[in-house]
Amino acid sequence: MKAAMFYGPGDVRIEEIPEPKAGPGEVIIKVESALTCGTDVKTFRRGHPMRKGPGLFGHECSGTIVETGPGVTKFKVGDRIATHNSAPCNACYYCKVGDTSMCANGTWLEGAFAQYVKVPAPIVNKNMFKMPDGLSFRAAALLEPLACAVYGADGAGIRLADTVVVNGAGPIGLMLLRCAASQGARVICCDLSEERLAVAKKLGAAETINASKVDDQVKAVRDLTAEGRGVDVAIEAVGLPEIWEKTILMARKGGTVVLFGGCKSGTTITLSTELMHYSQLTLKGLFHTTPRHVSMAFDMICRGVITAEDFVTGAYSLDDVVEAVEDHAKGTGVKNEIICW
Repeated sequence: MKAAMFYGPGDVRIEEIPEPKAGPGEVIIKVESALTCGTDVKTFRRGHPMRKGPGLFGHECSGTIVETGPGVTKFKVGDRIATHNSAPCNACYYCKVGDTSMCANGTWLEGAFAQYVKVPAPIVNKNMFKMPDGLSFRAAALLEPLACAVYGADGAGIRLADTVVVNGAGPIGLMLLRCAASQGARVICCDLSEERLAVAKKLGAAETINASKVDDQVKAVRDLTAEGRGVDVAIEAVGLPEIWEKTILMARKGGTVVLFGGCKSGTTITLSTELMHYSQLTLKGLFHTTPRHVSMAFDMICRGVITAEDFVTGAYSLDDVVEAVEDHAKGTGVKNEIICW
């Protein structure tokens, strides 16, 4: 079969490799839709601590089951499925205390940018779903990023009528925005792309700010809040230390800051101890998601809370996967679909 292989930063090759075979509890799916994401961009540009080359590339997909392994009873050949890219072990310390996103022995799916992909047994059991009739493969492939955004919005503790700022209108930022607006929050969205800010307005942003067109992004956000006091919840969805710092400065006294965008390894931020203490801020780093939030995300996709029309804006052949990832990085559209056949 044809597949994209990651060898290292800047080195992704389209190769012919053997088709996967299903072991106990596993399924093989024909990839009907695969999507690019910010993690693909970061991996391609600088590598990733969890992805060592050479290896399969891509992790957001949906498809049709073509083979089931021994012991699979919930699914059958021909089922249209949406799958997440991970599952916790439910046995390590972190799983036992309820921090399943921190699982020490999690299982991961890699290889969405390929004609076929093997879904490991723990994911089949915990985080794979049969698609209802009428749901498109494009929409179903949004499951992984939406599950992360649902986890982030839930962890932010957003309340009805809160004012929330989301810094970054990439796919995750837009999904966080949609979740916050769905919870009755007034959402301000900041980005550099007018195209993505227009999508933000469509998804429920009350106000948008093009950060390249204001002298002081923090002040611009605070000026949109009562008495300039700052937002109730500030969310960073870019993954740059300088944006982490700006996001912290946007929160009101007693506010919550969610730092969701993953930064480059080894980077740091500067935090005022006076601000942290006397403003009684709550800073939360949130990573990935949990099975509960995966189920919530799948329900939201099925109900049309998030649609492919808003998020999947480009289509590329598997041979052009590098171009698709690079265009994603440029902010061309929102997400790109990889057509593997």
